[in-house]
Amino acid sequence: MNEQPVIFTRGLTRYFGGKPAVEGLNLEVPRGSVFAFLGRNGSGKTTTIRLLLGLVQPTRGEGAILGYNIRHLPTEARARIGYLTEEHQLYGWMSVKECGDFQSRFYPRWNEKIFRGVVGHFHLSMTSRVKDLSRGERAGLSLGLTLAPEPELLMMDDPTQGLDPVACRSLVESMIYLTRRSDRTIFFSSHQLADVERVADYIAILDRSVLRVCCPLETFRQSVQQVKLRFPGPPPPLPEIPGLLQAFRSEGELRLTCVHYHGATEQALRALAPVEMEMVPISLEDAFISYLGERGEKSFILSETEAQP
Repeated sequence: MNEQPVIFTRGLTRYFGGKPAVEGLNLEVPRGSVFAFLGRNGSGKTTTIRLLLGLVQPTRGEGAILGYNIRHLPTEARARIGYLTEEHQLYGWMSVKECGDFQSRFYPRWNEKIFRGVVGHFHLSMTSRVKDLSRGERAGLSLGLTLAPEPELLMMDDPTQGLDPVACRSLVESMIYLTRRSDRTIFFSSHQLADVERVADYIAILDRSVLRVCCPLETFRQSVQQVKLRFPGPPPPLPEIPGLLQAFRSEGELRLTCVHYHGATEQALRALAPVEMEMVPISLEDAFISYLGERGEKSFILSETEAQP
């Protein structure tokens, strides 16, 4: 990878009124990576992407994309970036072919073969009108329009939102197949964590406008561990457990999710005297939810309902 990051920010901050949408963001995206940008709704992901593209000006802080200052992105920089949003905004009166012809006028490098290949993958007729397309077909057309200029950097803001599983899978596979080269970079936000787990090299997690995680995906996966403890009777009360994110108790069992599981954590768990202690595989989705969720011991909703008179 080139040593210069494709995206770089330091202290990037944007306020709307008195409320921070993004605060103190320090981010580096390596060239050639697939970088997933995660967080709950309202955490600041869309604002960050718009800041990086120069569509919104920062309140303070700095940033660069492809080596250009995000406050003053020139036309030649924008021509090297593909931007895909969840809205898939298109002119309804145009045909698929007319959309391609119109878009190609704005890019010096337009690959008609890629455009036709992507829309063909989504089984679109070149004569179909945009207003008659399904949401998944519109997403496929938008992807074709975004990839045909062969961007060095592909930025996508939750592009699979609202798509059915088949259209979602087609969108992700097309995106990866056509951009997975060492000189191409993908930066995308998504709520589809199964897709993130399948394709991403790096992840960043925003929580309430603040960056909490930025690391290789595998590093995050290894840092969040789940352990199951079994007891001959009701589990004992939990003392303070280093790195505890969440704990659930059921009859004779405790299931705990911890971050940075280490010797002190294991020692505290063994002091509870379980008859059995087992590390349990955890998915990225479960790790993500545990990391961002309310911390401490929880109870299952149904168990609370059953306990009511």
